Amino acid sequence: MKITVAGTGYVGLVTGVCLAARGHDVTCTDVVEEKIAQLNAGTSPIYEDGLDALLRENRERLTFTTDAAAAYRDAEVIIIGVGTPEKKDGSANLSYLFAVVDEIAASAERDCVVIVKSTVPIGTNDRVEARLRERVAGRVKVDVVSNPEFLAQGTAVRDTLAPSRIVIGAENADAAEKIRAMYAGFDAPVLVMNRRSAEMVKYASNDFLALKISYINEIANVCEVVGADIDAVSVGMGYDPRIGNRFLRAGIGYGGSCFPKDTKALYWLANFLDCEIKTVKAAIEVNENQKLKLLKKSRRFFDSLAGRRVAVLGLTFKPGTDDLRDGPALTNVPLLLEEGARVAAWDAVGEKNFRRLYPTEVEYCARPEDALSGAELCFIFTEWPQVKALPPETFLRRMLRPIVLDGRNCYDVRAMRSAGVEYVSIGR
Repeated sequence: MKITVAGTGYVGLVTGVCLAARGHDVTCTDVVEEKIAQLNAGTSPIYEDGLDALLRENRERLTFTTDAAAAYRDAEVIIIGVGTPEKKDGSANLSYLFAVVDEIAASAERDCVVIVKSTVPIGTNDRVEARLRERVAGRVKVDVVSNPEFLAQGTAVRDTLAPSRIVIGAENADAAEKIRAMYAGFDAPVLVMNRRSAEMVKYASNDFLALKISYINEIANVCEVVGADIDAVSVGMGYDPRIGNRFLRAGIGYGGSCFPKDTKALYWLANFLDCEIKTVKAAIEVNENQKLKLLKKSRRFFDSLAGRRVAVLGLTFKPGTDDLRDGPALTNVPLLLEEGARVAAWDAVGEKNFRRLYPTEVEYCARPEDALSGAELCFIFTEWPQVKALPPETFLRRMLRPIVLDGRNCYDVRAMRSAGVEYVSIGR
């Protein structure tokens, strides 16, 4: 099948490469010339496990171009995977989406199905179809299908090639069958429903996972007060099949490209429609407060961090990705710098992106041990394997004073404390 993908971010690029791996001829288009040049050189502009290898293996079925009009001209299926970032009021910014829609309308020269894979407010697919049909003016037949993605950064390739389910939201049976055929090489349940239900599946799924994270973080905060251990509590909860054991790891909050904006977008939409979702509102509030928990805990040790060397281990919002968006480091590092701390940071793959924001204000280290050298305080924001592998002796040997504030519960409490590390974690 001849497929064009608009957008070469985490959703668009992974989708395009994985469809090529299943035998389709895929053209990926983007407005950023540097990204297309890098892709044509054979490397991905984003870090995602397995993506570079898959890109090289399927290079003969992949085309990368900035000429979107040519890419849309004769495509059978066009997938929109551009960003829908949040506006200041929390609603979704659809300007990139509709810019692509208008270009498709001006360029398409054959009947096609347009897939909206970007996460969009309920009813957006209807607007997209109406706009396309108005602007193609009968020149070609265009159907719009909602086909939300359920990938997680860090495991995006695996999640796309072996999805838990494929959701197709369509108002036209032929269009639904076209997309079902596109996914013929994928071993997953295919769920066909109307477009608005498909749009809601995406929001409802992401927001429920965010709710689980905020819930377990609140339980962890209570555990600290009453003397319970959140790790044991999470294990006990996870054995209940009605609850499950995923997304029950306490920490300093969720981040990334999905949960923060999707919770806010659904909450904004519900409020706009006079249907306030109080649980989602609570999840948002809990998460914002949780990100500052370690900074507040640091006051037990120092009234001020001015002039003190502070180690920061982990800059990305989770391991396995170079994405910083809404991660705890983005909240805490500016506050540490504002207070006058000398921040020494390490991250496995996120340094390049963080340098764009703080090119000189932060000392970037090649190893976690280098960041710890001479530090009086250590914040752990990302549970990279390299961080979890550090023995307690490393903190004792490297740090001026071994105070570790662990936002990801990487270490055994008794082992750290018996070794002489002043160790503070979440809910334990």
